[in-house]
Amino acid sequence: MAKWYDKYMTVYGKPFSEVPEDVIKGTRERLAKLQSDEPLASIVIIAYNEEPHLQACLWAISEIQCKYPVEIIGVDNDSKDRTAEIYEKSGIPYYTEYQHSCGYARRCGLQHSRGKYYFDVDSDTLYPPQYYEHMLEVLMKPGVSCASATWSYFPDENHSRLSLRLFEMARDLFLWVQHFKRPELSVRGLVFAYNADYGRKEPYRVDIIRGEDGSMALNLKKYGKIKFVRSSKCKAVTGYGTIGLQSMWKSFCDHVKVQMKGITRIFHKTDHYEDSEDNLVKNK
Repeated sequence: MAKWYDKYMTVYGKPFSEVPEDVIKGTRERLAKLQSDEPLASIVIIAYNEEPHLQACLWAISEIQCKYPVEIIGVDNDSKDRTAEIYEKSGIPYYTEYQHSCGYARRCGLQHSRGKYYFDVDSDTLYPPQYYEHMLEVLMKPGVSCASATWSYFPDENHSRLSLRLFEMARDLFLWVQHFKRPELSVRGLVFAYNADYGRKEPYRVDIIRGEDGSMALNLKKYGKIKFVRSSKCKAVTGYGTIGLQSMWKSFCDHVKVQMKGITRIFHKTDHYEDSEDNLVKNK
């Protein structure tokens, strides 16, 4: 059975030199038509050495179905491959952030965005066509400060659709339980969007290696609720950066071990994080 992302997978994981010219040209033309001078939302793609994935991500975004005006911008986190060239050929405005980390890249995107709402986009992830419209309608509801959706993984020879489905069901159940008291811990950057007017009042953390989006969500709780969108229209698809190339069973066991450490945290609200030493950026 064909999936909505199958055609994008024809270039996903390939060097830019192997991307057909008609795909590059078509993506550029469609992106240009989407750009608004008065955007309601900013779709911000961050990338660091993402040559194998960025074109597929941009292709998917160029075919979104959204009745609201948007702008699409990129952030190149000082890549050493052809990431900047891909941005250049896509025609979208992009900015170079020379300090390396997702926090710095997200902050750069926010500083240059113009929309009232801000969409985090990871360049190794593909988003379904109705993702932005559906998420925007959630964000525009009274009392909402930010939203996070669900995500899946591309099945491959090492990860069957069934094993992925079981893994995702267990993961989503845990995130659902966790979100009652600690919703910020259930936020994931690849499927995170928020009210940028609030976000501009809360600086991105750049002193941590991971968790900048959860920290932003924690800060945004003072402005409104964190909503979780579980519609299939909003389920992004990504690679295996967070679970590795091992079997799904091994990945599941590893995740259980990690989450069981300090499991009582999910039953208590908090207004601050306790950072572990291994997640702090070391000053050189």
